[in-house]
Formats: sequence, C-alpha cells, structure tokens
Amino acid sequence: MPACVADTSALLAYLLDEPGADLAAEWLDRGAVVSTVNVQELVSKIVRDGGTREVAAATVTDLALEGLHDLTVDLAVEGGAMIPQTRAHGLSHGDRACLALARHLGLPAVTADRAWARVAEALAVRVELVR
Repeated sequence: MPACVADTSALLAYLLDEPGADLAAEWLDRGAVVSTVNVQELVSKIVRDGGTREVAAATVTDLALEGLHDLTVDLAVEGGAMIPQTRAHGLSHGDRACLALARHLGLPAVTADRAWARVAEALAVRVELVR
C-alpha cells in the first residue's frame, strides 16, 4: 500500500538535493504514487534544463515509484472542479491532478509548495510539506 501521492516539487527537491530532500526521500522510501500529469511535468523540467528524453525516462524509472496513475476523466473532473479553491493560490493543472489523486486514494499529498497548505482543508486533502 502506498504511503502518499508525490507532487513534482517533492520529486524535484529529492532529485536535486534541494531543501526538503531528506523528507521527500522518507516519503518516497515509504512508497509513493504519482499522477502521470506530474510525470509529464517532471520530464518537461528535466528536458527544459538540458536533459534528454532518455535521461528523463531513466530518472522516472530510477525513482522506483510504487505506482503511476493515469488522469482518468473522473480525476480530471475532480481536479478541474478544484479551481475555485486553488486559483488565488496559483496552483497548476499538475498540482490539482496530484491533489485530486490524493483525495481519490485517501492518501496525503506530499509537496514542497507551501500554497497547498492554504487549500488543504477546503479540498479535504491531507497535505504534507517537505520544506
């Protein structure tokens, strides 16, 4: 059973040894699942910063995630419906995909984005910050 749903920011903190990397590593070690929308975000950032498609794919594989979850229509609707609570806080489509998956699975969402803590209660999602 996975322990959490990881956000792109938590994955990047871990991969780049940024502040919060230690907490992100603990969550990943306990077992994390990720939305494929967040995989796309991660790959985009790696390629944007000069990595190749192959390096990005290997990075995703090397994370040894407990699972990847496709964005289903139900999850897309759930995440899209979060816009009233998240718009003022600058949350992205990827952020809402992660939060929708966490709520759907009943798992905490792990992120480095402090804005999530301001919307967690309204969205009925437990948010764990790595920094």
